[in-house]
Amino acid sequence: MKTFLITGVSSGLGRAFAAGALEAGHTVVGTVRKQDDIAAFEALAPGRAYARILDVTDDEAVFAVIDDIESTVGPLDVVIANAGYGLEGVFEETPLAAVRAQFETNVFGAAATLQAALPHMRARRSGHLMAVTSMGGLMAVPGMSAYCGSKFALEGMLESIRKEVAALGIHVTAIEPGSFRTDWAGRSMTRAERSISDYDELFNPIREARLKASGNQLGNPQKAAEALLHILDVPEPPGHLVLGSDALRLVGQARQTVDDEISTWEELSRTTDFPDGAQIANN
Repeated sequence: MKTFLITGVSSGLGRAFAAGALEAGHTVVGTVRKQDDIAAFEALAPGRAYARILDVTDDEAVFAVIDDIESTVGPLDVVIANAGYGLEGVFEETPLAAVRAQFETNVFGAAATLQAALPHMRARRSGHLMAVTSMGGLMAVPGMSAYCGSKFALEGMLESIRKEVAALGIHVTAIEPGSFRTDWAGRSMTRAERSISDYDELFNPIREARLKASGNQLGNPQKAAEALLHILDVPEPPGHLVLGSDALRLVGQARQTVDDEISTWEELSRTTDFPDGAQIANN
């Protein structure tokens, strides 16, 4: 059995991941934002479910909590940086303060969580670091520039970390969900106020459709938890775990579009090299 840390377990996929791990017999430390959520989480599996109050944007608190877990609960085998939220809004209408706040939680909160766990895992030469990005970390849609930007940033960070720790016995996986039946698109989402009529035709139907779809999404959170637990038992777990047929379709389409565009402009791209043919490897 393994010991997990999962940030943001009060609801959504974080709660589903935690419940799935507890049902499988693992020990889970889950972070919550409210004192009232502690008892409800620990009641899921008394003696194996532990709650900690944590704001992942507080770097010192993140490091302190993880050090405390290591010394009081036990060595962490799996860390899932899940805490995050969605910010919906046309880019021009979205206050920069809201964009910064989005990155503080979705990017820097995850970075602090992973960095705080790394020294412990590195010393043991074992462990699995995960972070919940999104299909929006591999493709982007209008009206979600801040959210997709934060998830693209997290994807790049995870890709680099994976290469840094590969020889140290530590696995790194980006979890990329599609649309799941949680409150992510409902009460949990922050929405920028509308102010520019030029975007009405494009964006109003998008916002209305997302609100209507909330609670009716295709993805089953319990099945997502089962998929996550499955990759813990394979010798070579994936660096990317796309969850949901909608995510597979939309990410596939987006990647094909990029590949096609690169191919279309390949000849122009090659014109920027020095003519002597010297090449420098950029890794």
